[in-house]
Amino acid sequence: MDVDWESLRTAAREVATRAYAPYSHYPVGAAALVDDGRTVVGCNVENAAYGVTLCAECGLVSSLVAGGGGRLVAFTCVNGNDDLIMPCGRCRQLLHEHGGPSLLVDTPEGVWTLAQVLPQAFGPQDLADVTGPIDR
Repeated sequence: MDVDWESLRTAAREVATRAYAPYSHYPVGAAALVDDGRTVVGCNVENAAYGVTLCAECGLVSSLVAGGGGRLVAFTCVNGNDDLIMPCGRCRQLLHEHGGPSLLVDTPEGVWTLAQVLPQAFGPQDLADVTGPIDR
């Protein structure tokens, strides 16, 4: 599948303007291409109880699941200055769950696979090896 990275970056920049970041003043927007051709987006949504703040990737994956699911194939994330940024550790794990090791990630150093960004990731297969197949 061909990835229009500029279109994904534009979608991420646009959704970052909708972020709810009254505490950090650090808006984040994320966009991803789904295996069926859809684009899904998400922005960070902060909360006065900082620990329950939702990262942009959380909103993106919620949009993916609410829209019928699928697998993420390409992902990008920007801050309020339109700089490419890296997902935090928790979000890398979330992206692994919904895109897997072959997910293409737009990083400040170029496009990497998620396997390069999150080597030796723990995922659904690790659980299935012990408990049996995971229902989706």
